[in-house]
Amino acid sequence: MTATSSQSDSSHGEAWHSTGIAGLDDVLCGGLTPHRLYLVEGVPGSGKTTLALQFLLEGVRLGEPVLYITLSETEEEILAVSASHAWSLDGITIRELVPSEQSLQPDDQYTMFHPSEVELSETTKLILADVERIRPSRVVFDSLSELRLLAGNPLRYRRQILALKQFFAGRRCTVLLLDDMTASNHDLQVQSIAHGVIRLEQFCPEYGSERRRLIATKYRGVKYRGGYHDFLIRRGGIEVFPRLVAREHPAPAVAERLGCGIAEMDALLGGGIERGTSTLIVGAAGTGKSSVASQFVAAAAGRGQKSAMYIFDESLKTLLSRCTGLGIDLSPHLKQGRVSIQQVDPAELSPGEFAYSIRKAVEDQGVTVVVIDSLNGYLNAMPGERFLIIQLHELLTFLGQAGVATILVGAHQGLIGGQMITPVDASYLADAVILMRYFESKGEVRQAISVVKKRGGMHERSIREFRLEPGRISVGLPLRDFRGVLTGVPIFEGVSGHSERGEAPA
Repeated sequence: MTATSSQSDSSHGEAWHSTGIAGLDDVLCGGLTPHRLYLVEGVPGSGKTTLALQFLLEGVRLGEPVLYITLSETEEEILAVSASHAWSLDGITIRELVPSEQSLQPDDQYTMFHPSEVELSETTKLILADVERIRPSRVVFDSLSELRLLAGNPLRYRRQILALKQFFAGRRCTVLLLDDMTASNHDLQVQSIAHGVIRLEQFCPEYGSERRRLIATKYRGVKYRGGYHDFLIRRGGIEVFPRLVAREHPAPAVAERLGCGIAEMDALLGGGIERGTSTLIVGAAGTGKSSVASQFVAAAAGRGQKSAMYIFDESLKTLLSRCTGLGIDLSPHLKQGRVSIQQVDPAELSPGEFAYSIRKAVEDQGVTVVVIDSLNGYLNAMPGERFLIIQLHELLTFLGQAGVATILVGAHQGLIGGQMITPVDASYLADAVILMRYFESKGEVRQAISVVKKRGGMHERSIREFRLEPGRISVGLPLRDFRGVLTGVPIFEGVSGHSERGEAPA
């Protein structure tokens, strides 16, 4: 990565050429410097042709003459790609230089000269003639594999690329060279010549659909956004999700405490949760973690604030039905746009797309409460556990700077006992931790809630009983007559006449 001067300096005062893909322009910090030669490389199927066509279609939209030179695919195949995206290629000149079937006839085989000596020269002449005739501002060359074969040897291949670079620069063309990386030895000849290099990658996890990502490995004179960026190929083209960098999104701090509407629970939290902080609700399955998160969302919606929920573990129908049974009716808020709920399929989700979705909800919709339910589902959506904490830290930092109250739900493995563990430890990242546990008393399974951590504010140290009752969530008085509630098998130490439900004695 090279430190850069301003965009106008790098292009001599001319506007940068957009790639036609907003997310890629973001990664490249504006687009492509005009009148330069760029390399787009990737294995077959990674999206090179789609990217190239979007680049040319952007030129057509701006009224520029553009040229697509193909040595590997026929015009019919390119038109089929465009049809799959509902694109019209009107305005794009396609020059097909695929060898004809006559070249396979014995009479057409060269006897005095090596084929590369004749075919490369003829191909180059046809390309130069088209450029002189059309005078395009954008050119796509698909692909370098055929040109490499025509050249015959690395020296001639490099000299040919240098000649093409000088030729196009003299005619003020911005050129994309596509390389399918099918050569047995991946040489760096073109990478050293190109002004910028973008590599597209495609890989398949052990389960779920394929994942795609890109990386800008070189861009002279531009401080581009490094690292990998996830992208999808959908009907309509490529969508790139730039890697979230929290420091690029500073925002003034917002001091506001958000209550959930249940006085006892708000008392546990010292008045509620603060905007710009993250709260982890952790406990065994069924202890009420999602219900507590939904209560905060409903309370925020009642104040006119917007919330976004991302649910991994249950369906939207089940969530709404369960909340309604507890007196938390989210349906009116969904209709009025104060609450949005996105059901996430971990097998189809890329981590970059997930972070981008949250970022857009905050920036475009003004969301103030974000719920991720659960971290276990988020973990399953990641390619490897070692990436989770890093990306989660960046996401929470961004949300904190944006003044968003983030609620994370984490499920413990197991139901009861002292050895409750979670598959990912995010407790040190969270500003507050709400612990929910089962405990047994007189043959009955009961639930307890406590706040074990809260940065920057006072909170209750007590353990209260938590109950999910028809039409409401109930939080009792502190369980002061019990010892060992968090072990799951507490000992009652109260005096005669005191209730075991955390209520005041008669």
